[in-house]
This record gives sequence, structure tokens and C-alpha cells, in this order.
Amino acid sequence: MKEYIELRTLQIAEYILKTKATIRETSTVFCVSKSTVHKDLSQRLPRIDHEKYLRVKKILDFNLSERHIRGGISTQMKYVNSAKKKN
Repeated sequence: MKEYIELRTLQIAEYILKTKATIRETSTVFCVSKSTVHKDLSQRLPRIDHEKYLRVKKILDFNLSERHIRGGISTQMKYVNSAKKKN
């Protein structure tokens, strides 16, 4: 694995551990695709640092379990904001 990919993978993992960010938020910060972030964390990180991978996986699993709630809140805010614009 190239050194810059390994470095990016570790930086992404540290960012998620510090901020508990989602894959989408992390991809925006690092200017890479969601697929790249996912591949870095699910395939490359276990080979580089398995202990860190397990900690990151807990955060990603938690984010996944809350995804439907966040989507509902987002939809609710969309309609609240559109109602405010009509008034």
C-alpha cells in the first residue's frame, strides 16, 4: 500500500474518533468520495491498526443505527422551513 494512502487512512480514522462524524461528513472534510472513506476504514484500516479499526467501527455502527432518525429530522426541518418561507 502506498504511504500516502496509509497516512490518509490513519488521518480519517483519527478524525472520526475525535468528532464522531459520519462517512459523508468525513468525505467532505477530506475532499474524497464516500466510497474512498468507506474502503479506507473497512478494508485498509484493519490491516494498518486493528485496535483503532475496532474503535472506529463502533462509531460507524452507531451512526448507521441512527441514520433513519437523522433522515426523519432532516425531512421535518425541510417542511418546517418551506412553511416559514410561504408565510
